[in-house]
Amino acid sequence: MSGRLGELLVRENLVSLQQLQKAQEEQRRTGGRIGSLLVKQGAIAESDLTSFLSKQYGVPSISLKDFEIGDDVIKLVPKQTAVKHGIIPVNRAGSSIIIAMNDPSNILALDDIKFSTGYNVEVVVASELAIREAIEHYYGQKGPSYDDVMQGFEDADFSVVEDSDGLDVLDLEKSAAEAPVVTLVNMILLDAIKKGASDIHVEPYEKEFRVRFRIDGVLYEVMKPPMKLRAAMISRLKIMSHLDISERRLPQDGRIKLRLGKGKEMDFRVSVCPTLYGEKVVLRLLDKSNLQLDMTKLGFEEQQMKDFLEAIDRPYGMMLVTGPTGSGKTTTLYSALQRLNEVAWNISTAEDPVEFNFFGINQVQMHDDIGLNFAAALRSFLRQDPDIIMVGEIRDFETAEIAVKAALTGHLVLSTLHTNDAPGTISRLLNMGIEPFLVTASLNAVIAQRLCRRLCPDCKVPAPVDEQALIDAGVAPDQIGTFQPFEKVGCKNCNDRGFKGRVAVYEVMPMWDGLKELVINGASTAELKQEAIRLGFRTLRMSALNKVKDGTTTLAEAVGNTAPDRF
Repeated sequence: MSGRLGELLVRENLVSLQQLQKAQEEQRRTGGRIGSLLVKQGAIAESDLTSFLSKQYGVPSISLKDFEIGDDVIKLVPKQTAVKHGIIPVNRAGSSIIIAMNDPSNILALDDIKFSTGYNVEVVVASELAIREAIEHYYGQKGPSYDDVMQGFEDADFSVVEDSDGLDVLDLEKSAAEAPVVTLVNMILLDAIKKGASDIHVEPYEKEFRVRFRIDGVLYEVMKPPMKLRAAMISRLKIMSHLDISERRLPQDGRIKLRLGKGKEMDFRVSVCPTLYGEKVVLRLLDKSNLQLDMTKLGFEEQQMKDFLEAIDRPYGMMLVTGPTGSGKTTTLYSALQRLNEVAWNISTAEDPVEFNFFGINQVQMHDDIGLNFAAALRSFLRQDPDIIMVGEIRDFETAEIAVKAALTGHLVLSTLHTNDAPGTISRLLNMGIEPFLVTASLNAVIAQRLCRRLCPDCKVPAPVDEQALIDAGVAPDQIGTFQPFEKVGCKNCNDRGFKGRVAVYEVMPMWDGLKELVINGASTAELKQEAIRLGFRTLRMSALNKVKDGTTTLAEAVGNTAPDRF
């Protein structure tokens, strides 16, 4: 139908020939229906397209948003059939079933439905978007929406009752009718899990109270509960985290564990901080099942992976991972530890905080208030017959000195630093007071990393090539002709964001002999970087541009998350 539909729309002057050709070109690249592509491009309004199809095929049109479909009707057509053909049953009349579809000429779909249901099929026309939303609404998991829960609130005061230690999702859902505050908080937690959020922000302001989710590194507002619920919701979260609800002047940290069935659990690390207009609560979602420990999928390029594996496979020495907070350093270290986690090795880690626990690894939580810091933990590890040591972060000279000595005395040491790039890590260690000869003798490799949002593979499209923008970003002029960036669009699989997940961008700098000599001679960071590039080192910007070229991320993401290479 797609070719004929396009011709009919042009003949009726509803779209231009140029608009049709543009949609056909996109259809050849990405697939999809010609009608929805024309709507997406703005060539025709969805309502106008539906009216045209109704008139052309002599069948009535329907607004699914204004139509309530009964459960007995939905059960007549299996979900997989509805999704496969892009249809939704709307009613039944005697021996006939009325089906809403956006392509009345799809005879195969009509025959399939007639065969699977045993009913005669009558057709009405609806827009593709409306059908998709209806399928998600009627075939998805049914449960109260935020608005449904809010209708259960009255002006009366709310009280929060403390639960037992184990919070089971089924028990939480059963409490919907009798405890609206409990239900609302549980819905927020479950919705964050469903949407793949990494953090939940519950924020009080002078005249507003809002909830935001961080998804793929970006915050999105999801709701604004009434101000009168502020104290009740925050108290509920504090009770679930086993915190003191009477203490509202000091920061507190806690943890929530949810059981999701089938043996799956979700942990929330909770931080409560007093602000001017009440306590702000931030929850970090810790989903071990989604923790990517397969280092081949993290984002390393082929040579970078070889250098990384060579650094951690050595029997002793130090490997440092650098980058700002939230750049994925912990995931990279955990993937290295998981590879090294064998019965033959004694592995100990000092972390603040311990985010995920692993069998076979001795993990220690830091407590600065009682003197258990990274330096103290390191000293203790060296008396525990260690093979591999991981230190959450090197923050001071004392920790750096012990880590270097451990690396020189036959231990493999993994740790992190907050520096901008790999060459800058050398200068940071020297500035902390570590002697140059100790740095060169102990360091195996330095890794720097950033996170870029990954383009949704289902809807990304080639972007117009701006040659000057590519040159400004660092693309070599001789590569401009073969460099095709992509851009986001948005579809149901990525919740119309255009991005789905994130990918790490790395630079891996082994301590080559040429670099060691420069360090001993007191070379600057720029000189170290130039020599490393000459030896085969790829910077963060180079790696990011490579991911732009292969369609993994956008040029804006690469430029926004990595610094330009200037010497």
